[in-house]
Amino acid sequence: MSDAAQRIRTLRSEIAAHNEAYFIHDEPLVPDVTYDELVRELRLLEGEHPELSDAESPSTRVGAHVSELFSPVSHSSAMLSLDNAFDVDELRAWADRVLKSIDVKDDVIFSVEPKIDGLALSIRYVDSQLVQAATRGDGRTGEDVTANVLTICNVPHVLPGLVVNGTVEVRGEVFLAKADFARLNEQQQSSGAKQFANPRNAAAGSLRQKDSLITAQRPLSFLAYQLVVDEAPADLAEIASHAQTLEQLATWGFLVAPESQTLTGVEAMVTRTDWFEEHRHDLAYDIDGVVVKLDNLALRRTLGSTSRAPRWAIARKLPPEEQSTRLIAIEVSVGRTGRVTPYAVLEPVTVAGSLVAMATLHNQDQVALKDVRPGDLVIIRKAGDVIPEVVGAVATTGERSAPWSFPQQCPDCGHALVRSEGESDTYCINRSCPAQILQQIIHFASRSAMDIEGLGEQRVAQLLDEGLITDVADLFTLDAERIAKLDGMGDLSATGLLVAITGSKTRPLSRLLVGLGIRHVGPVAARALANRFQSSTSLAAATVDELAAVDGVGPVIADSLLRYLREPESQYRFQQLEAAGLALVEPVEAWDVAQTLAGKAVVVTGSVDGFSRDGAEAAILARGGTSPSSVSKKTFCVVVGEAPGATKISKAEDLNIPLVPGSSFRALLETGEASLS
Repeated sequence: MSDAAQRIRTLRSEIAAHNEAYFIHDEPLVPDVTYDELVRELRLLEGEHPELSDAESPSTRVGAHVSELFSPVSHSSAMLSLDNAFDVDELRAWADRVLKSIDVKDDVIFSVEPKIDGLALSIRYVDSQLVQAATRGDGRTGEDVTANVLTICNVPHVLPGLVVNGTVEVRGEVFLAKADFARLNEQQQSSGAKQFANPRNAAAGSLRQKDSLITAQRPLSFLAYQLVVDEAPADLAEIASHAQTLEQLATWGFLVAPESQTLTGVEAMVTRTDWFEEHRHDLAYDIDGVVVKLDNLALRRTLGSTSRAPRWAIARKLPPEEQSTRLIAIEVSVGRTGRVTPYAVLEPVTVAGSLVAMATLHNQDQVALKDVRPGDLVIIRKAGDVIPEVVGAVATTGERSAPWSFPQQCPDCGHALVRSEGESDTYCINRSCPAQILQQIIHFASRSAMDIEGLGEQRVAQLLDEGLITDVADLFTLDAERIAKLDGMGDLSATGLLVAITGSKTRPLSRLLVGLGIRHVGPVAARALANRFQSSTSLAAATVDELAAVDGVGPVIADSLLRYLREPESQYRFQQLEAAGLALVEPVEAWDVAQTLAGKAVVVTGSVDGFSRDGAEAAILARGGTSPSSVSKKTFCVVVGEAPGATKISKAEDLNIPLVPGSSFRALLETGEASLS
């Protein structure tokens, strides 16, 4: 057997196994990018060696065989897959082929819509009544999941206004929205059940339950994107485009992707696919690509399909956010509050465009739940700017190392670690722990706190190693001559650092409270407390009830702050800071503005011209308002800047909360009125 034949045989076997794991058991063995690479390699080899072609090759088929758990359903017309374009060049090449095939110039209309990462489904209606629902299966035969689909709240049981004697199929994707997936995993965790790895697996597993009562408990949604007409009802005969199809589906009550657009010309189409890559994390659901289709249905019929995919559509795959790599070791790090966090040391791998060598494992329970062990092949996920995380181990029948055990002593100071009952986090409670002190001073100097330029992690570590500081208060007594002698410093750098430290003495009390890293006291609470009590002296004299009464504080934050302020170590720190010349007050002028937003909750999403994120929040707080991170019934309005979050906008629309454009933010601050222009 030739090398090519052997490789083709191996690839076919591997891909078939992956298809069964993904489509039948809802437990993929490898990330999508790895699967796509295998399929591409197989198709390339089969193209180079046509004598080795096989009609049963997985490269020519859709999905996998039907599970024996459900009754088989024959689709009236095949539920095909989509060919993929992995970059803009491949997308343009597809568009060129389409234009040549239909002999139309560049004014052709394309539909561009998100490729939902869910489970394909076809729902059949006869005389407007839902009679059957089936999964895609192998494209020709699917699984009967009618009872389960009837429990999905946004699937109409009756198509309003459809004339009788008509049979139609509505096709689309079953999925779990990001917010629903998060709530589902919270429920799983609270009940002690295994958490789901990702929304796609959770949706597929939920839909393919033998007991529809279980499916009914899962917050599944259905997004429609195709209409198949077997016996054309009169009121559907005029539909000539995909845009009209989506309009009809929406009229019947189906969810259609609100981000879908029809655009004229290749360049406009490519630009819109770029938009999806840029905003993929702002959508309410996970997507793994962008689907581009010809809008004209007659032109689609002219182009036709191959055995597995239509020629009139393609999926532009977005950069992979999951990759597999080897887990070398599990270590722990100690943060500024003493929280000890496990993390994975990995064989470096490129994920979402960046090289990843470490990934978070969150806490002790998550390591046990995911059952990842040194030596495992693991799946890494990195969504945009989110810290990379270990999703789980790739299933294997080989021998594995022993389960990892959380350390009993702090790796930096040797102090015993403590985990309180009812909490998921483990702490080093030694306040003199070198790791905690390092992180505390780094945080103190950060931009969101005291904003001391030039005092990054390496410089702080150097000052600690040389014994020049042991606490944040020591920064204000540093000597220029001694600093200048440090490696990489010199007189000029030392002077610049001291100027930056001296300049931070004028920071308001609210910034100092943030910088001290008091547990539970974030920027919003810090500003509210500083505004109410004006000075550290008044703050220290307040009772827990007085602190808790401040809007946005409450008993948990109040108790944590009071504990901190009453510790002898903290009291000494404040004495040192005052002696060093820090004002320890909140300037009246910082808050001496009209209280136009008193008692109003204003949510800001996206970037607002002229304001940083903290700056917009501070401006709202200064005028008596609050700036929560999520939308609720109590929200006064939502300010919509550039690149806003789709979830917040959708929630605001559902609750009929005014959407204020970012250009009107200053007017909102001045008047307190939610102007929509």
